[in-house]
Amino acid sequence: MAADSMEIDDSLYSRQRYVLGDSAMHQMAQSSVFLSGMGGLGIEIAKNIVLAGVKAVTLHDTKRCETWDLGSNFFIRKEDVLSQRRRGEAVCPRVAELNPYVHVDMSSSALDDNTDLSFLRKYQCVILTEARLSLQKRVNEFCHTQQPPIRFIGCDAYGICVRVFCDFGEEFEVSDPTGEEPKEIFIQSITQDNPGVVTCMDNQPHGLQTGQSVVFREVNGMEELNGASRQVSVLSPHSFAIGDTSQLQTYAHGGFFVLVKSPKTYRFETLERQLRDPQVLTPDFSKPEAPLQIHAAMLALDTFQEQHSRLPNTGCVQDAEVLLKLTEEVNATLRNKAPVNTELVHCLSRTARGTLPPLAAAVGGLASQEVLKAITGKFAPLQQWFYLDAIEVVRPLQSLPAEEFVPRGDRYDGLRACIGESMCIELHKLRVFMVGCGAIGCEMLKNFALLGVGLAKSSGEVCITDPDLIEKSNLNRQFLFRPHHIQKPKSTTAAEATEDINPDLHVNAHLNKVCPATEGIYTDSFYSRLNLVVTALDNVEARRYVDCRCVSNQRPLLDSGTMGTKGHTEIIMPNLTESYNSHRDPPEEEIPFCTLKSFPSVIEHTIQWARDKFENMFAHKPSMYNSFWQTHSSAEVVLQRMQMGESLEGSFQVIRLLSRRPSQWEQCIAVARLKFEKYFKRKALQLLHSFPLDTRLKDGSLFWQSPKRPPAPIEFDFNDTLHFTFVVSLARLLAGIYNIPYSEKDLSEEVVFRVLSDVKIPEYQPSEKCIETDETAKKPDHIKMPLSSEEEREAIIQLEQAIATNVTPERLQMSQLLFEKDDDSNGHMDFVASASALRANMYSIEPADRLKTKRIAGKIIPAIATATAAVAGLVALELIKVVGGYGFESFKNCFFNLAIPVVVLTEPAPVKQTLIRDNIYFSIWDCWAIFGHEDFTLSDFMNAVREKYGIEPTMVVHGVKMLYVPVMPGHSKRLKLTMQKLIKPSVDRRYVDLTVSFAPEADGDDDLPGPPVRYYFSRNGETR
Repeated sequence: MAADSMEIDDSLYSRQRYVLGDSAMHQMAQSSVFLSGMGGLGIEIAKNIVLAGVKAVTLHDTKRCETWDLGSNFFIRKEDVLSQRRRGEAVCPRVAELNPYVHVDMSSSALDDNTDLSFLRKYQCVILTEARLSLQKRVNEFCHTQQPPIRFIGCDAYGICVRVFCDFGEEFEVSDPTGEEPKEIFIQSITQDNPGVVTCMDNQPHGLQTGQSVVFREVNGMEELNGASRQVSVLSPHSFAIGDTSQLQTYAHGGFFVLVKSPKTYRFETLERQLRDPQVLTPDFSKPEAPLQIHAAMLALDTFQEQHSRLPNTGCVQDAEVLLKLTEEVNATLRNKAPVNTELVHCLSRTARGTLPPLAAAVGGLASQEVLKAITGKFAPLQQWFYLDAIEVVRPLQSLPAEEFVPRGDRYDGLRACIGESMCIELHKLRVFMVGCGAIGCEMLKNFALLGVGLAKSSGEVCITDPDLIEKSNLNRQFLFRPHHIQKPKSTTAAEATEDINPDLHVNAHLNKVCPATEGIYTDSFYSRLNLVVTALDNVEARRYVDCRCVSNQRPLLDSGTMGTKGHTEIIMPNLTESYNSHRDPPEEEIPFCTLKSFPSVIEHTIQWARDKFENMFAHKPSMYNSFWQTHSSAEVVLQRMQMGESLEGSFQVIRLLSRRPSQWEQCIAVARLKFEKYFKRKALQLLHSFPLDTRLKDGSLFWQSPKRPPAPIEFDFNDTLHFTFVVSLARLLAGIYNIPYSEKDLSEEVVFRVLSDVKIPEYQPSEKCIETDETAKKPDHIKMPLSSEEEREAIIQLEQAIATNVTPERLQMSQLLFEKDDDSNGHMDFVASASALRANMYSIEPADRLKTKRIAGKIIPAIATATAAVAGLVALELIKVVGGYGFESFKNCFFNLAIPVVVLTEPAPVKQTLIRDNIYFSIWDCWAIFGHEDFTLSDFMNAVREKYGIEPTMVVHGVKMLYVPVMPGHSKRLKLTMQKLIKPSVDRRYVDLTVSFAPEADGDDDLPGPPVRYYFSRNGETR
């Protein structure tokens, strides 16, 4: 985003714009950041803030590249180590490559207790990593006293412990603490009282808090409230008081309210003042004292460094005891403190020289979001400390001999100091399957490279798959990709970039979707070779499928996802935890058909209506048209069959499309103009004819009352840009599906006006057709509906006329358009945005800008690199635990929202054991097995289950096919049939999973559920 023009490059930043908003994006484009320390944590922050699009970043570092750095800094290469380059010099050009709009420079000047800090005045935010506490205090004091203050962030990572400290000055104003979009909530009633009570329609929760303010719109009766802001006092989830309304007019009906977003001021203390009385965030409520315990231990570590000019030696018992004593001394001076955690201090001492790259990634994501908050005033800042430990990763390793952790002169020395040589070897041997190579996928691959996951020389492998190609909007968060990679496959490009970070990795890239259609590739034997599966997906359906395959094949699954600043991670372990499919979010509420068609009340309804129009006209109808003519060889044959009284599915719709098919650009414009008339004038006139404004329901209430809005017909005005855009965009799309050429000149106002002036608009005649008002009614399928004799006659006449004018093969073809939201040149968004805005105008709904329309119409998930980096780091930490074979209590799921900020670590849900009966239990991970042979009958199968598992099967189902249900006629005869004959497996099918129900203990009770029973067609059926 060029700061001078202040234009936001939407093709790059579109997903992030939905997270931060344009105001914050503009502020970033004018902000300069100073970042010191190019270790693992510093480079993570550099990556995230450059991707975000600040104006300028200075990368400060005084060290030279060492072999050790290769295991923590993904932008340092082996040749940098060999040539003894400065770390800043090595990483600066690689960081700059991430975003052409950001100026990245470097500094290797000394920054210590004697440095003149006046050079920092040109920066809006200063971040220190790898800096001694004394220097952090000095720089923070300088930043705090400036006018305006320079926002200060201090970050440290030592082994298993990390900390972030923020000081944004005495008073820091935040424009939007949560970033949540306020919803329009419709009103059921408002009492005329002191206080007046507002009740939400249909018991919808208002989500308000006492002290917040709302503004009212479109209230009938108590009209003095319209446009007024009132402070609320919450009474229940569906009602709230708004002060005295007794002197206002009586509430009649309608109206809605919206939360008023108000700025909030946050106050910060300096590092010096916060040290004794720290204000901390608690991420893990199973150990609420941990943040204060880490605070004391890390302050003691700062003191240890001051006294010894070094960090504690790995595995040195004496150093550990010194650190413990220092921690106790520090803790005694704190006002806000917790008991000293001896185990934590010992683990910190042992690992302080080491690095856990996933921990740096996780906290780097959080710290980067704080940088963006500091320079934009968007979202609530961290107050003021964040502490996180990974003690669960190292706790089981404490009894290992000291030589496990000693350096060996390679890139894994930092990691080895934390987890030991044996665990590093296990990581090298790992065989991982990762599904998806988007934003989370890129971050995960970077973590794999730093951890040494799947090395070729150790017979390890990282198999990745993604069918997508790289688009420009990906570059904002998928940091392994560059502009020259656009339109190249994500998986192969990501594989190359990962092997560039760590050449020893064996990355096997595929271009497949993981779905039932690719089970021939991702077979059971494929899964049997894996150690674990990682999902980096952006949709629930794909996650559910991968989860099923992992449960079926008893493989651990690490799942994660983000939406804007929110993120989640979930660890799924065979026989220990529930699976992804064990919990289901409630399905997304569908907008009722009648609401979309006739009674929109909010902007989402008009956007969905426009999107549906696009899908129907330009995707569904062409598809239906093409498949009809592929089935029926010629128009003459269809005519002959229809004349003989044959009913052909879809014929009426297809013949109508054929008979009305435009053949010239001018006809496309004429059709678009008539569509304008139909959608935005006649629809309104027809509704008001069917339901005049004074229409009342049976109970005497008005038909046209909130949330129903009466429409107002729109007269076409050529000089109205919106009207012109609708007609031209629709004409272009029609030309696209009918393969009609047009030139740039054809799109000019002059040509369009000339054509429009000749279009004859038929006079409106009201119809007496019934308009659907039932909110439970579904959209009718016109193709499946039988034709009336009149429609059949009309279709035959139209087809005869079409044949008379020569039906060429080209006329029996249409081009299907797939909605592409990110290409502004194709007219897709022009049509959806203009159609939605016109419909909103017709119903007096406040229109949305193009950006919001694009998000809703394109179902875009807001995304930002900070959250992506954080989830991938948290997942990679869990991966180490999986590899180590740790117990259930070690694993952590996480939910976070970096905007608020809140981080919540919890234990996964333990697997549920379901009692069948008589001490026979099963869980989602169980699968009973029966081995058969060619002559094995259904009766043999039932007997085998009873003998092996001690319970009587009563019903057997394969997918949706009922193989045996005793009450079904003829099913008892099936008992003699072979399983081969009943199931009819494909040639390569070795087994099937059957759903079997079991006999209840008492007659009359329901049949009992059980685990799937895997039936193998032969003794050696296990190999597939």
